[in-house]
Amino acid sequence: MDFGIHFGTRGCLASRENIITLAQRAEALGYAYLGVADHLVVPVQSGVRYPYTADGIWPGAPTGECFDAIATLAFLAACTQRIKLLTSVAVVPYRPAVLAAKLFLTADVLSGGRVIAGVGSGWMREEFEALGTPPYADRGAVTDEYLQAWKTLWTEARPTFEGTHTKFTNMMFEPKPTSKPHPPIWVGGESPPALRRVAQFGDAWYPVSNNQQIKLNTPERLKNGVDGMRRVVEKAGRDPTSVDVGYLWFLPPNETAQTGPDGERQLFTGAIADWQEDAAAMAEAGARHVILYLQRPTIEETLDVMQRVSEAVVRSS
Repeated sequence: MDFGIHFGTRGCLASRENIITLAQRAEALGYAYLGVADHLVVPVQSGVRYPYTADGIWPGAPTGECFDAIATLAFLAACTQRIKLLTSVAVVPYRPAVLAAKLFLTADVLSGGRVIAGVGSGWMREEFEALGTPPYADRGAVTDEYLQAWKTLWTEARPTFEGTHTKFTNMMFEPKPTSKPHPPIWVGGESPPALRRVAQFGDAWYPVSNNQQIKLNTPERLKNGVDGMRRVVEKAGRDPTSVDVGYLWFLPPNETAQTGPDGERQLFTGAIADWQEDAAAMAEAGARHVILYLQRPTIEETLDVMQRVSEAVVRSS
């Protein structure tokens, strides 16, 4: 099992210098992935609950700061040499299909094939409306269609596609990605439609630990989720072992034990030996790549927790 870092381009990481520092330190510390959150505009007020916090408030709401995630991957490509670059996750309907495919392709080629397209269908209605996307209610169908279009563009010599929301013909789409056959697609989401999307398009499943409706915040719950995903993949006619498993652990590590909502010790809290047991339990549950949210209010605090987590579990895995 390997580890990565998820971050939002806000606060101390809405800075060129700090993003460079974070990326280069992560690579030096042995992290395998840098995951960048995806938002383009932020409403002053949202009528939609954020699915991954108990209070329903998205952590980026107070500042409104955000960079384009795919453009940030291209920037990270120039700052690093080895670490893989992940959208965590790109909201597929936000960008026209051909444009998004070209953005991912550009970052992939410029990084030497290190880009991973983490994808989801989105949740913030007001952002969809501001971007002029297809209707929010159609976001699942749009996501599926765009993913198929991306694959067509990335792999076919003369791509042609006829869909409800995108269509193209009589065009060249070059160069092709460095990653073969295309940048890996990690499908985010925990719902039944997300699992069906994994089965249809996914090179990996990329769930979040603390969806308030479908919690995967213990090794037992994660294992049940992975087993369920594999049943869906097998039912779709694919080998379930061909689908990788990434896992976004969304709660901060703490060297003081914290009690989770089920009354048990929260993962990655307590003694370092506890963290190591937690990492082993995640691997046993089926996670092959664990992405941690280590961002803190200052770059110094962020680098400090990155160092401690690296010493505890990254370099010992």
